[in-house]
Amino acid sequence: MAVTFSDLHTEEGLKSLNDFLSGKTYISGDQLTKDDIKVYGAVTEKPSGSFPNAVNWYDAVSTSLSASFPGKAQGVKFTGSGAAPAAEAPAKADAPAAEDDDDLDLFGDETEDEKKAAEEREAAKKPAKKKESGKSSILLDVKPWDDETDMKKLEEAVRSVDIPGLTWGASKLVAVGYGIKKLQIMLTIVDDLVSVDDLIEERLTVEPINEYVQSCDIVAFNKI
Repeated sequence: MAVTFSDLHTEEGLKSLNDFLSGKTYISGDQLTKDDIKVYGAVTEKPSGSFPNAVNWYDAVSTSLSASFPGKAQGVKFTGSGAAPAAEAPAKADAPAAEDDDDLDLFGDETEDEKKAAEEREAAKKPAKKKESGKSSILLDVKPWDDETDMKKLEEAVRSVDIPGLTWGASKLVAVGYGIKKLQIMLTIVDDLVSVDDLIEERLTVEPINEYVQSCDIVAFNKI
């Protein structure tokens, strides 16, 4: 059942709080809760000794808050009549004159904004699922300059290209005529890391590999 306090900046309001705290350490049990923080914010200053229960409660909350906020506070005060600023609700032009902004509903339903904020905090705690990058399997024709090219050194030069996301596979030599053979080699690439066109143009057909390699052609390209 909701507990309501009114005018906690007045003697009458503090008396109702003091009576409520009889035999209690905190507002809602034996541990500090957000209910205590709400009420604490509505009490403008430490109650006088006329309200011993409220004083003990106020000191207990102050001690807990001091541990959470270790910085040295200079202290602030609020002047003017009316409800405590921490407990005030925004004024509404059409609100009834008798409405008391100091009333605190400690067990009110959670608002949509509070629910959304809580869901966002929970979502932020969960590790983001890593997006899996696609892979491709490629069959490449690597052609030498002539029949005098050392095909063993050619293959060694090709396989010397080592970049993240590239894996060389099986290979074989295929005759193309006039005593010339070409190298057919399989490779697997991670699509987000390796461009096969860049691999050919910037790695396999430039120095020093172009000493053995004349050109490269893609024979087959399949997504895995």
